[in-house]
Amino acid sequence: MTVLVTGADGYVGWPTALRLARRLDERVVGVDNLARRDWVEDVGSVSAVPVDDPETRYAAEPNLSFVYADLADRDEVQQLLDVHEPHTVVHAAAQPSAPYSQINGERALYTQRNNLSMNVNLLHGLKDAGLDDTHFIETTTTGVYGAPEFPIPEGGATMENQGERDDVPFPAMGGSWYHVTKSFDNANARLANTQWDQPVSDLRTAIVYGTETDETEELGLPTRFDFDYYFGTVVNRFCAQAVAGYPLTVYGKGEQRKPMVGLRDTVESIATLVEDGHDGEGVDVYNQVTRPVAIVELAETIQEVGEEFDLDVEITHVENPREEDEEHQMEMENERFEELVGEPQSLEAGVRDVLTTLTRHRDRITAREDRFLPEVLLD
Repeated sequence: MTVLVTGADGYVGWPTALRLARRLDERVVGVDNLARRDWVEDVGSVSAVPVDDPETRYAAEPNLSFVYADLADRDEVQQLLDVHEPHTVVHAAAQPSAPYSQINGERALYTQRNNLSMNVNLLHGLKDAGLDDTHFIETTTTGVYGAPEFPIPEGGATMENQGERDDVPFPAMGGSWYHVTKSFDNANARLANTQWDQPVSDLRTAIVYGTETDETEELGLPTRFDFDYYFGTVVNRFCAQAVAGYPLTVYGKGEQRKPMVGLRDTVESIATLVEDGHDGEGVDVYNQVTRPVAIVELAETIQEVGEEFDLDVEITHVENPREEDEEHQMEMENERFEELVGEPQSLEAGVRDVLTTLTRHRDRITAREDRFLPEVLLD
């Protein structure tokens, strides 16, 4: 019996593969083409936390193995599935950065080709390999919802027209070339479920923050931590700015609320879902989010927790490079997600985890502090 974890060299993929290897009495195969390392180097940045090579990482657990493969290549995917015959696929591989996909047409096209090809190759590969009972768990993004003015349901929506009503998938309202790919992934996975009953769970992942899980701490094999404008989430980027003595750069008013979730809870929810399996009915959707947080509240939380680390944290407001409502009060249902994780980690505890790690790597961050902001705000 095998569990396949794609994107297994990544920020979420590595600690997920490690937890599954510790928790399950079966083979866990991590798959990656290491492209994330190249993308970050391409924008002139580094991981704040030095990252071990895959050989060192995957020697840590006897039932954990690594396969180098490009999932955008259909033949490589088919060979992978034919050999390992997984009962569960955790698909966490993607070019995950909205800002990176927005740089120019070349990056936009690459993001769409890469992400959509991997998704379709895996779904059709499972069917062609006779693995249409395999549980396909896709980590997409809460960004597919956009920013509607009503509470976001955990999954579909009810549509009413001319006196008739029906439950339908939530409209795709993504705001970047990256987010659009995840909307397509949602639709493709739903199509596979409709056409050949592929068991599908869609984890719509919020902004993830954190540095460690129990397993990475115990083994001393941390996941990567990006802090630049393109690949660093707003929480991680703000924490890096605080450690570097750089003002926290709040875009615009900063009253806009963003959905957020800790790395520890993200990994735990995936592992629990792998253990629980799928009930075989339709597409299960989970809003993988603890709660929406206003950007100003986030900055003030980091400022307060930073005092414990003798950090004098300043907050500044800068021109917003994004087209967004700077007062949007997002609401999002997450009851099914909370059933997977139990009591989630608080924002304060997550920030404390991050600052504990980053203060040990201050020099790597300050050497690249010019990567905190997009070029348009540095000119």
